[in-house]
Amino acid sequence: MPLSDTGGEPHEHPLIHNLGYAGLIPLVGLALLIWLVTPDLQAWVALALASYAALITSFLGGIHWGIGWSRLTRVPGSKTHFLWGVMPALLAWPGLVMPPYAGLAWLGLVLIVCYLVDRKLYAQAGLGAWLKLRFRLSAVAALSCFIGAGAL
Repeated sequence: MPLSDTGGEPHEHPLIHNLGYAGLIPLVGLALLIWLVTPDLQAWVALALASYAALITSFLGGIHWGIGWSRLTRVPGSKTHFLWGVMPALLAWPGLVMPPYAGLAWLGLVLIVCYLVDRKLYAQAGLGAWLKLRFRLSAVAALSCFIGAGAL
């Protein structure tokens, strides 16, 4: 179903919400699993959680490239979204090479920073309506990283 067929705004589309919340399943599941497995398996679960969190963080940067491309013809010379778009991946990367307890805490912090930056950039791009959903997804993602770090 096209986004316009919902009768509401695109940010209200059920598919977008469902996919966003489904994307939290690995984060929440792994954050809980890390508390349940034996200590010899925690490192593997922590790596899976950190890797997925880093992927999600990189995805958040990729969104800015999409925003940048869509604005390129309307706002010539606008580089903000392209420049910020590479930062989430660069910030997430150290979280994969740190000890798991520190890396997960770092990734949780990076997810919060990404949301705070996006609050400003989304609003400037006329996408402020997405921030309610984005806050919910970011809060659960960051909390999952912190919960996982707490198990180690």
